[in-house]
Amino acid sequence: MGGPFALDRWLLLFSDFSVFAQGFGITLLVSLFALLLALFSGVIFGLFSMTAFGLPKAVSRVYVEFFQNTPLVIQIFFLYNALPYTGIKLDLITIGVVGVGLYHGAYVAEVVRAGILSIPKGQLEAANSQGFSYIQSMAYIILPQTTVIILPPLANQAVNLIKNTSVLALVAGGDLMYRADSWASNGSLSYGPAYIVTGALYFILCFPLTRWARRFEERLKTREHLIVPKEAAEEGAGE
Repeated sequence: MGGPFALDRWLLLFSDFSVFAQGFGITLLVSLFALLLALFSGVIFGLFSMTAFGLPKAVSRVYVEFFQNTPLVIQIFFLYNALPYTGIKLDLITIGVVGVGLYHGAYVAEVVRAGILSIPKGQLEAANSQGFSYIQSMAYIILPQTTVIILPPLANQAVNLIKNTSVLALVAGGDLMYRADSWASNGSLSYGPAYIVTGALYFILCFPLTRWARRFEERLKTREHLIVPKEAAEEGAGE
């Protein structure tokens, strides 16, 4: 073959594009279920971090600090290499879902915590004065408002999660990155086209989420700018 980006290399890639399509499907599958796990664990531990009870708050901090301060690669290697010695052996897709999902769940928990803190404390106090329990106050008063605020950072977490599924390539996870690298190293050595196409497929997944998060955040800022002058005008009229 010619140079690293010669036409015959591209033709060979597209003739074997099913390899990349299969990896893309695995990446989508792992990303979807890992995101669901990250949202579930993130909301739970985010709520734990805001309780007045010591044990749930301590458990939340341990979870967040551990997963934020250890590399995702080590966590994946632990699930793949070390966990089987305890008698628990997970398939590669489950390793990806659990590893990536729990890792990003720690970041989602911090996003949820920050969102709850952005709501004025008076609203929680008012709910408590009306006889709402902590769970009811969160479910009916705080979380509905928090959800709108945290959507942009959650979308950014989803983008990072999708990209981090590529760590499965280190344990032959069958994901997009693993399929691309295996295909390129299997005789043709067409790494240039393989990595370009792989990057483009990740871009197709991530770019719409990034754009949506940016535009949604801009709309929130615009709405805040419209609300604040209106409230100021009403206060001035009252005086």
